[in-house]
Amino acid sequence: METKKTGLNSNQIKLIAIIAMTIDHLVWTIFPGTQHIWYVYALHIIGRLTAPIMWFFIAEGCYYTHDRKKYITRLFILAVISHFAYDFAFGIPFVPLSTGVFNQTGVIWSLAWAVVIVAIHDSGKVSTPVEIILTVIISLIAFPSDWSSIAAMCPFYLYLHRGNFKAQARDIVLWSAIYASVYFLFLDKPYGILQMFTFLTIPILAKYNGKRGEWKGMKWLFYFYYPVHLFVIGIVRILLHGNISTIF
Repeated sequence: METKKTGLNSNQIKLIAIIAMTIDHLVWTIFPGTQHIWYVYALHIIGRLTAPIMWFFIAEGCYYTHDRKKYITRLFILAVISHFAYDFAFGIPFVPLSTGVFNQTGVIWSLAWAVVIVAIHDSGKVSTPVEIILTVIISLIAFPSDWSSIAAMCPFYLYLHRGNFKAQARDIVLWSAIYASVYFLFLDKPYGILQMFTFLTIPILAKYNGKRGEWKGMKWLFYFYYPVHLFVIGIVRILLHGNISTIF
C-alpha cells in the first residue's frame, strides 16, 4: 500500500465502519425483517459501508501483524464471544444451523477463517490442489455466518492484490455481487440488490493513506465494541418486540 501524505488513516476509516455498522444493526432491531420502506433501505445502504472496510483491514492486518498465529487466535476468541452476542442481538438460537444456514453467527467467524486461508497460502508447505480443497472446505465452514463465505474469500483476494487498489476495488464488487445474487435468489430480492451498495466503500478506501493514526487503541476498541454493542442491541430488541427474531 502506497503511503500518502493526505487522505484518511485506518483509525478514521474504521470509525466510519463502526458508525455504519451500528446504524445498520439498530435498523434491523427497530424495523425487524426486510421491510420495504425507502428510509429503511437508505439506512441499510449506509450499513453496506462496514463489511468491505472489515475485509480490507483484515487483509492489512495479515500483512502488518508480527505474529499471524496470535492474530488468528484473537479473531477466533472474538468470534466465539461474538457468536452469542450476535445471536442474542437478533433473536437467533445459539445452536448453529438450528434455523437454517444463513446468518447463524457473526461476521468475525468468517474473518478469522480468512486469515487462516492467507496463512495456508503463504506457508509454502501446501500444494496448489490441497490449498484449493482446503479453501473450499473453509468456505463451507464460513458459509453460515453474516456475509457468509464472502467474508472469508474477499479479504484473501484483497491481500493477494495488496498494492493494486484497482484490483482490490474489483474484488469488492465481484464478491459483493456473488453475495447479492445468493441473497436475491434465496432471501429477499430488493435486499439482494441493496447488498451491491458496498461499492460506496471504494471511494473511502481509495483515500486510505497507509497510516494507522496517532491513537493505537482502535484495534482493541473494535474487539470490545463489536460484542458489546450487539449485546446492547439484544436488550433493545427484547424491550421493543419481545423475544422475536429481527434479522429476517
